[in-house]
Amino acid sequence: MIKRSRLPRRGLLTLLALLVLCGCTQRAEPQLSPEPEVPQALSWDALEYERSLELLYAEQFSVEYYTNGYQKIAIGDGNRYLVVPEGAEVPFGVPEEVTVLRQPLDSIYLVATSAMDLFRQLDAIDTITLAGLNADGWYIEEAREAMEAGRMVFAGKYGAPDYERILDLGCDLAVESTMIYHNPEVKEQLERLGVPVLVERSSYESHPLGRMEWIKLYASLLGKEAEAADYFDGLMERLAPILEQENTGKTVAFFYITSAGTVNVRRSGDYIAKSIGLAGGVYAFPDLESGEGAKSTMNMQMESFYEGARNTDILIYNSAIDGELQTVDQLLEKSGILADFKAVQEGNVWCTGKNLFQESLGLGDLITDLYTILSGENAPLTYLHHLD
Repeated sequence: MIKRSRLPRRGLLTLLALLVLCGCTQRAEPQLSPEPEVPQALSWDALEYERSLELLYAEQFSVEYYTNGYQKIAIGDGNRYLVVPEGAEVPFGVPEEVTVLRQPLDSIYLVATSAMDLFRQLDAIDTITLAGLNADGWYIEEAREAMEAGRMVFAGKYGAPDYERILDLGCDLAVESTMIYHNPEVKEQLERLGVPVLVERSSYESHPLGRMEWIKLYASLLGKEAEAADYFDGLMERLAPILEQENTGKTVAFFYITSAGTVNVRRSGDYIAKSIGLAGGVYAFPDLESGEGAKSTMNMQMESFYEGARNTDILIYNSAIDGELQTVDQLLEKSGILADFKAVQEGNVWCTGKNLFQESLGLGDLITDLYTILSGENAPLTYLHHLD
């Protein structure tokens, strides 16, 4: 008799459990984990436009704002820029001719001295670590103090920058004056070294107040748009009563005498000549138009100046070149023939302060000064003083 083998009861139960599990495994659908979403790379063409910077007078730059803090800037010389906010990625597909600027821009090489006053107004002089003037060349106190303290260092003038120093200290942006056009190889070398270059063109603005509106451009670069808007709105409110006045009809000559004995005057399209008009005066040489590429000033022989300005109501001596004058006698030492001028005989001779041309935002105060002397009001002056 054959004996049948029998599995222990416990073993049988274990076998049945395994068979059930195997059957379940075979019948169950595979469970796939969801693939993580891959963020789409940002494209130049996909940047979404939001608004443009409002400008009242400036025509030499524009700023467009896009979502997530991106900005597109265009300058009157044809250069274009993309401002990338801090921590954001550079979009792919940026055109080759567009220069990328990465915020924060806190290590700037400033060669365009006229822009320093705009940075000062924005409380942003600390973003300028390299300058194109030595300490003794600045009339702006905050700039001079920064250089003396070592927070700002001299890195060479526009035609001969100290490339080694610029690279050692790091540079996010070089702000050059239009003088760089005379040395294009400098701009090219800076860009080859990875330093973006922006050429300051406020001097090309057709309206004097457009020059001061460049504060809005630097504010956009530095994230200080509100401060710039507050300043410019306040300026316009202050100047509104002057700009609304009728012209006085009084003539004004703005000049200095060169070492060669000729007289340097402003062309009629220059911002000083136009500011005289905004203040209610008439520029003494209305026909000295500026041609394409012409300088804003010109030299004329004393005989021509005598003919055009002898009967001018007001004379203003420009002290920027050879220093300030305090008396009429000092003026007559430069040319005794000026004693025949109506303004000299009537005591209407004035002189500028040497800080006028570095303090770009002082143009509003200059217009106010001009209005004061044209109207005969008794008010404090900022940039003009009377020659006794």
